[in-house]
Amino acid sequence: MLRALLKKLSEATVSVLPVTAIVLLLSATPLFNLTLTEGVVFVCSAVFLIFGMALFNLGADIAMTPMGEQIGSGLSKTGKFKTLLLICFIMGLFITIAEPDLSVLAEQVSFIDSTVLKVTIGVGVGLFLVLGVLKIVFRVSLSKMLTFFYMLLFALVSLVIIIGGGEDFLPLAFDSGGVTTGPITVPFIMALGLGVSTILGDKRDRENSFGFIALCSIGPILAVMILGVFSSGKPESGPLEYPMQAQFSAIAKSFLSTAGEVAIAIGPIVLFFFILQAIFLRSSKKKLKQIIVGIFYTFFGLVIFLTSVHIGFMPIGYKMGVSLALAKPVVTVVAAFIIGFTVVLAEPAIHVLNKQVEEVTGGAVSKRSMLIALSIGVGVSIGLSVIRVIFDFSILFYLIPGYFISLGLSFFVPKLYTAIAFDSGGVASGPLTSTFILPFLVGICTVLQPNKILLDAFGLVAMVAMTPLITIQSLGFKAVVTKRVKEKIAMKRILDADDEQIINFM
Repeated sequence: MLRALLKKLSEATVSVLPVTAIVLLLSATPLFNLTLTEGVVFVCSAVFLIFGMALFNLGADIAMTPMGEQIGSGLSKTGKFKTLLLICFIMGLFITIAEPDLSVLAEQVSFIDSTVLKVTIGVGVGLFLVLGVLKIVFRVSLSKMLTFFYMLLFALVSLVIIIGGGEDFLPLAFDSGGVTTGPITVPFIMALGLGVSTILGDKRDRENSFGFIALCSIGPILAVMILGVFSSGKPESGPLEYPMQAQFSAIAKSFLSTAGEVAIAIGPIVLFFFILQAIFLRSSKKKLKQIIVGIFYTFFGLVIFLTSVHIGFMPIGYKMGVSLALAKPVVTVVAAFIIGFTVVLAEPAIHVLNKQVEEVTGGAVSKRSMLIALSIGVGVSIGLSVIRVIFDFSILFYLIPGYFISLGLSFFVPKLYTAIAFDSGGVASGPLTSTFILPFLVGICTVLQPNKILLDAFGLVAMVAMTPLITIQSLGFKAVVTKRVKEKIAMKRILDADDEQIINFM
């Protein structure tokens, strides 16, 4: 166990160092100045972030992932299909309600009750988690399902714009699809899908192991848009503040508050697992002990991770955005791209996804190529978001062509790449997106568009979730083209060799 923890610490250090270095390098320039207190708090937060990330990743490996796999495969083996669907819906609902990322977003939305918003989004996730199981059972193509539901989604967007009354909810709706796939839900839902596909799916079709996150990202968008149509409230929000917490009492308070949120988040998962364990699963005592230890690793790792982010990364992200907004637009956009490129490396769920992708594909899609593609995608998305704040235009100018390109690529690349791409979109928009990048963009918006923070700053999570769809599928498109070129070259060599044999014979 110690060796595994040291390995996770090494991986976490490599992940967190780039964004820490960028912040410190920028602080040495006239663009962004840190006080001594802010610098010390940020560096200490980075150290604890590494430790928390390592504990979380270790806990996900030995607890969250096995729990999801056992629930998915165990319930599938019972043959009680209706029970499987009902439990999937309930799990999707309660895990989403308890997701810390969703809580962070809901706290920044004052025009609608946070409980109503969470329940609405939870219902959307639960329903689409059920659709994910049905996809596996009835062998429905993920590309066709995604195309249908995104067409339905944009048809609803058009209707909302035409009849009015809900268009101001659009940035929030698309952001909701990203924050629901956070550090707790991703390992569990992906493992649940893997467990179900192992028993009920076609074992020859590796696509079945992915796609759950992709589908679960659509449900919240549709649910919030429908809520917006029937809501009488006008989306408004005052200035958002991210104070630096340097005093011990404030840090302790933040730690305890975060611990309570994480306990509520993990609690339903653990409770459901042990209820199902007593009724259906009946795993060995050795396996249960391992899972219990992993749950504690997950809990403390996530508490340390999120506390570090709230104490050091949110305030610094906001201050950096305010400072860079005063620079030339080109400098601001380039800085945003570099920050986005490196921040995705520190997302815990990214490493869970990359590992599962490499295992399921047998190394055909490596962790390194996945990480590069995701980093480029997230960097581009944040750069484009800054451009949108500068020129103040609707997020639909990005999302509509972006999703049409993504869906178009899905018909030309291997199905596995499409499934991985749409899962990656949900996973990339993790804790640091809502607690570091969003405050960064809010800071820029506070300077450039102070009266449109909700409309121009929100929508960032949706952008981060969209661009990996294009970059990952581009890997698949490149693989297809490369394969065809190699086949043509090989065929040409065979034909040339045959011609030479004929000439020599004559």
